[in-house]
Amino acid sequence: MSIFVIADLHLSATADHPMDVFGSRWQGYTQRLCKHWRAVVGEQDTVIVPGDVSWAMHLSEAKADFALLQSLPGTKYLGKGNHDFWWETAAKMGRFFEENGFSSLRLLYNNAYVVENYIVCGTRGWFVEEEQQVTVGDVDYAKIVNREVQRLKISLDAAKRLQADGNEEKEILVFLHFPPVWNGFSCPEILETLQAYGIRRCYHGHIHGVYHVPPKRQIGDLELHMISSDFLDFVPLRII
Repeated sequence: MSIFVIADLHLSATADHPMDVFGSRWQGYTQRLCKHWRAVVGEQDTVIVPGDVSWAMHLSEAKADFALLQSLPGTKYLGKGNHDFWWETAAKMGRFFEENGFSSLRLLYNNAYVVENYIVCGTRGWFVEEEQQVTVGDVDYAKIVNREVQRLKISLDAAKRLQADGNEEKEILVFLHFPPVWNGFSCPEILETLQAYGIRRCYHGHIHGVYHVPPKRQIGDLELHMISSDFLDFVPLRII
């Protein structure tokens, strides 16, 4: 049984959001994603999806996209991205999944799970520089970063509790939507939190149309892995 990861599925069964503005690699991406997913992921495997799951604006509108995910092999852990406008409270989403038979979907948010010989957790994160957030409007950068740091700490504390409960040998893997470091900029508050908790591997998406960068970067003892769907050519990446 393996763990795979792929961010930024950008499913759009009920929303008209063409992704080919980011390049020809996005043409027919949903069909290619499903084909590759079924080729590499088995029913007993796990797939982490760190955000930008669906373009739906409301939870009910995401039903067809969740149904597609349900039809794919494996247990899926869904994180929150900046385009997941359908996101509701954990209780409401849990009921929605149960009522619609989405038994293979889990939420990765303010919590942690033991998966195989690892502990997985994560949160959304935020832009690495304030100027980039103009795409979401006039918001308080420092306030949002502080909130995301607190959510990351909640998730990491949950992971540490699992680790202390008979799982001391299990490494904690962190999955963010936003990169904590990118293109000469960084979000020091998130980066410092990861380092303070001794995290060695962090996976992120969000970046599109960039294919020349190395898939892994080293920041001190921390490995940062780029796992945006188009960067992976829509093939879920096996990490163990």
